[in-house]
Amino acid sequence: MARISKEEKKSKIISVALNLFSENGFYLTTVPDIAKKVGMSVGNFYNYFSSKDILAKELIMYISEYLGSEIRKINDKDISTEEKIYEIVNMYFNMADKRPEMIEYFLRVYLSNREVFGEGCEGMVCVSPFITEMMIFFEEGVSCGDLHNQDFFSAFGLFMGYLGGMVFLFGEKILPISLEEYKKPISENIFNALKSRT
Repeated sequence: MARISKEEKKSKIISVALNLFSENGFYLTTVPDIAKKVGMSVGNFYNYFSSKDILAKELIMYISEYLGSEIRKINDKDISTEEKIYEIVNMYFNMADKRPEMIEYFLRVYLSNREVFGEGCEGMVCVSPFITEMMIFFEEGVSCGDLHNQDFFSAFGLFMGYLGGMVFLFGEKILPISLEEYKKPISENIFNALKSRT
């Protein structure tokens, strides 16, 4: 039987912890829960992560890096700002459908347990890959004249608040039609709210 590398084992811990934290919340998920689900001893778990808090921070960085890399691909495309908005909405809604644990973790753990993410995650440190790519998206949209110049956090809050609200409704099974069918109208609404007034 092939031995599992340390990196593969670490990836397994991250995957399992992401699901458990998303389902049960930060405080109700214990290190023994994670270790058992991974198939390792609690002592062995600590060879990979020195505490549950350290693991929690690693998870938010993992999600941020994933989102950042996906948005970087969109930023690199030679398409209009309006098309980029659609691509970001499409990526985010697909993530909500195929990898809901990532968004659940962000909402249920990161935003709801800020005390856990104090030291080492001050300000936007742990989500900087994602924030940086969104800043680039907005800066490029303004510089080409498609988006009106405004405070980054106002624009970011509008964009992500809209997506977060829709994903919440999707998760609660409140939406009368599929998330897929909302991609185009949501993209248009976001573009209309952010576009240049000139």
